[in-house]
Amino acid sequence: MISFDYSPAQKFISEAEIAAIEPLITTAARLLESRTGSGPEWLGWLDLPIKYDRAEYKRIKAAAKRIRKQSEVLVVVGIGGSYLGGKAGLEFCQPTPALPIRGGRKKHFDVVFTGTNLSSDYHAQVLEAIGDRDFSVNVISKSGTTTEPAIAFRIFKQKLEEKYGKAGAAERIYATTDKAKGALKTLAAREGYESFVVPDDVGGRFSVLTAVGLLPLAAAGIDVDALMRGAADARIAYKKPFAENACYQYTALRNILKNKGKEIEILANYEPRCNFIAEWWKQLYGESEGKDGKGIFPASVTFTADLHSMGQYIQDGRRTIFETVLEIDRPQTEMLVPKSEDDLDGLNYLAGKSLDYVNKKAAEGTRMAHIDGGVPNLTIHIPEASPYYLGQLFFFFEKACAISGYMLGVNPFDQPGVEAYKKNMFRLLGK
Repeated sequence: MISFDYSPAQKFISEAEIAAIEPLITTAARLLESRTGSGPEWLGWLDLPIKYDRAEYKRIKAAAKRIRKQSEVLVVVGIGGSYLGGKAGLEFCQPTPALPIRGGRKKHFDVVFTGTNLSSDYHAQVLEAIGDRDFSVNVISKSGTTTEPAIAFRIFKQKLEEKYGKAGAAERIYATTDKAKGALKTLAAREGYESFVVPDDVGGRFSVLTAVGLLPLAAAGIDVDALMRGAADARIAYKKPFAENACYQYTALRNILKNKGKEIEILANYEPRCNFIAEWWKQLYGESEGKDGKGIFPASVTFTADLHSMGQYIQDGRRTIFETVLEIDRPQTEMLVPKSEDDLDGLNYLAGKSLDYVNKKAAEGTRMAHIDGGVPNLTIHIPEASPYYLGQLFFFFEKACAISGYMLGVNPFDQPGVEAYKKNMFRLLGK
């Protein structure tokens, strides 16, 4: 199981403070489990690892196989919760280079995400990278009217119809949307797109274990059975009493630190495969906690790269931050530091040692320095980068986020603030 270590923060938190907050965490968790807290209509994710539509799940896996057979590229169109979970899972399990598509590798299946921005350059580059390769589209939107993905879908739908004709394009478009209403649902029914459901009781940022995340991940060849199994095991584990519950402990520690003026949480990692886990986490916590003038501000860094940019601020800047470090215990590959005959860089003392060993010592040294600099550190240990532990991690953060929202006294499942910019944008565009 994923484990949580708060011993590096013991300099900043007493056992008495943990004992004092424990009953508050337990009460908030009880509100969640009994569905008597704020936003009970959005709690479908809570039992999703075991209560899901088996028939649709079977269709998802069948569609994934068909996509891989008919195409070399899957273009996923979505924004926010409609793409971050799938992108996070893909990058965690199958890290890709910085380029959006590995063009030229004819037999390699690629998944690329669009509709996340309004950049003409980005979308033109994606089209160029696809080139003459066969591709399919998975458009994800509850309504079908969100500006960024709706525009992107128009672009890629047009490209599909130019390449395969209207009927051929319809066979390559997969819609993940509302089960009964909305623009995308109407279009899918009219054009004959295979469609999958965004459940009514699951909000976008909690939707990764629905078709929203499962179809792109299955199409990429990721074992979604293991993903769901990990989440199901987490669901059981995170109902245990506080002393045995890593989820409750993480929630408690971050709230104690907030009450001490640590109002910024930095999610840090030492593996680039965790970059989009952090992006997914930032949306989850930012939209859930950031309301009514409350909430811990979620930020992220990837070390050791960001030690050469953000390291100075973390070490010596304003003391309003704490770090939660994602640490993967076992790497998928072992790479040794080679020996150099002239040793001009002075690194022969590391020759023969694994790069992972060096990486973990960098993490240990950084933790010691930051603690000495007044930055509390928490650590979430992930045994290995596999779909099973990814499922655990998704559920771990989702449940901790919901309980934290209740601790703050806010509804963690609404997001009234996101409409403000849209009103201004539509007015400026002349809508």
